Amino acid sequence: MKSQKQPTKRIYLDDYILQKDMRVRLPKELIKNLQIYPGKTYFEIYFDPSQKEIILVVKNSD
Repeated sequence: MKSQKQPTKRIYLDDYILQKDMRVRLPKELIKNLQIYPGKTYFEIYFDPSQKEIILVVKNSD
């Protein structure tokens, strides 16, 4: 089982609508600050049902 990272403080960036084809757009500032690349960067996706939160974690390219 993978170890889950505990959330630290959260920074609100913006809100977005779920696209009809199920995509969620990431804010451009997030892409710049995390140095992630469209079509190349993978994310680990976690769901916290008690808080109804979706958590995206940049996956290390090990």
